Amino acid sequence: MNKIKYFRIVKTMKDTMVLLVILLASIQCKAQNTLNWNGKKCAVVLTYDDALNVHLDKVIPQLNAYNFKGTFYLIGSSPNVSNRIIEWRAAAAQGHELGNHTLNHPCAGDLPGRDWTKGENDLTRYSVYRATHEIKVCNTLLEAIDGKKERTFAYPCGDLMIRDTLFYKYSEQEFVCARGVETGYLAMDKVDLSNVNAFAAIGSTAEQMIEQVKNAEKAGSFVVFIFHGVGGEHSLNVDLEEHRKLLEYLKKNEGNIWVATMVDVAKYISEVSEQ
Repeated sequence: MNKIKYFRIVKTMKDTMVLLVILLASIQCKAQNTLNWNGKKCAVVLTYDDALNVHLDKVIPQLNAYNFKGTFYLIGSSPNVSNRIIEWRAAAAQGHELGNHTLNHPCAGDLPGRDWTKGENDLTRYSVYRATHEIKVCNTLLEAIDGKKERTFAYPCGDLMIRDTLFYKYSEQEFVCARGVETGYLAMDKVDLSNVNAFAAIGSTAEQMIEQVKNAEKAGSFVVFIFHGVGGEHSLNVDLEEHRKLLEYLKKNEGNIWVATMVDVAKYISEVSEQ
């Protein structure tokens, strides 16, 4: 074999090796990008608003049966909190998150369909100071129940503003994140932790909710569900059996889906963003 032919063969082999290295790196990078939610393809957060009796009586037993943890946004002044503190404390001890849904759940009464918001619970009558004070009082109550410092917040009715002011920013340091109501399958680096996107489940079937999970998985994103009534007790309701079917799907696919509390997913997003 002459030298010229030899060097051509060697060069071809080197070029092939370089291409293989690039290809393997590309495959590895793609795999990492599709498994960027704590080693899973997507994340799912199950949140429940307003401290309803059905959350303790029906939802938590279902979650426990599938070994999932939910996030429960409690209204501090609700009798369903004061009358059942021992049960909420037990839920927290089982790993469920108790989130802050304010002391009195104020919502803006000047929006369409808000006739039910009257008097002192009309957010348009609040000062920023009052809103901030009530949020902090609710945090004190929640810590007395579960003994925890890390917590997340959920805007009542998804209302962000008092006149021209984002009231949450005055208590932002108290929380890991705040859950909003705007939908969307965002990339991790596009998530706004002061207004985390979420999907309201209102009369939703398991099929519809599972489709939302699949969409999040395809997008390499996450989905936060907002539940109120589950099997009753609220006009914004999801059938208990449809809720169970969603949990069953999540359990069967937990190899690809990370089901976690809002506080844990928000902390993960924050930690990854800082890397």
